[in-house]
Amino acid sequence: MTPSPRTQHGLLRVRVGVLDTGSPWVLDFTPVPHWLNTGATQSGKSTLVNALITGLASQPVTLVGFDLKGGVELTPYSKRLTALATERAECGHLLNDLMTEVKRRMALCRDHKVRNIWRLPETLRPVPVVVLVDEVAELFLMAHKGEKDEVAQTATQLLRLAQLGRAFGVYLFVCGQRVGSDLGPGVTALRSQLSGRVCHRVNDPETANMTLGDADPAALVASRQIPANMPGTAIVIGEDGRWYRAPSVYVTEEQAEHAAETYADLTPTWAEVTTTVEPVTHDELNALLPESAPA
Repeated sequence: MTPSPRTQHGLLRVRVGVLDTGSPWVLDFTPVPHWLNTGATQSGKSTLVNALITGLASQPVTLVGFDLKGGVELTPYSKRLTALATERAECGHLLNDLMTEVKRRMALCRDHKVRNIWRLPETLRPVPVVVLVDEVAELFLMAHKGEKDEVAQTATQLLRLAQLGRAFGVYLFVCGQRVGSDLGPGVTALRSQLSGRVCHRVNDPETANMTLGDADPAALVASRQIPANMPGTAIVIGEDGRWYRAPSVYVTEEQAEHAAETYADLTPTWAEVTTTVEPVTHDELNALLPESAPA
């Protein structure tokens, strides 16, 4: 029987299933800060999110959600979410808030002459933030040309968050049914920052290729062989760079919601999350970004 999701060996680690080697499948944000989780409807993608939320709910972390499907996926867990954006404008504001917090943490590390928050004294260390993005394609789709600038701004902020988040305790778990290069260069650039990969059964080759195409070609072949009658089975690439076939533990929405309610008292307010230092300037931030980053 697949074990229930739980914290394993410390902060930001959750055991979510079993690898085909028999070893525990652990999602660990410490060595692999950002993840891409793809899969078609009924493939097990959302169940993996349920397992992750269930495991993180009891930990001293801040959970933040982006859900442009009207909030139907993440609203059940709102008691454990410090912030939840369900419309594009809200997503823009929340991304700006997250980037401002990254700048504050950067300034805190600079003042104490350390490279990341984990080298700060424990009394000064900001709480880690795990950002859950449901259906990332919705952030990049445009209903009309008038949304072009808004989408570009969203893409830039999300990419910057991925580029700078690891050192400053901000981690991404990005999900999507369909993730393809047709969504624009912003998606391709973001994908390059998401080194953890989970590919469930998908409906189109492009999504599998976007998830696993830069890995071992055998991983891509294996992902296309996942049958419809095996929901929860995925091809996983983690910290060692190798690929594995892995079934995740089955966690229902009700179980994850119960965990969110049980540990609701651990949910910090946004005011409690933000560090009390002046953020670095925009120029200082850009100096730390890769040259290829969007302006």
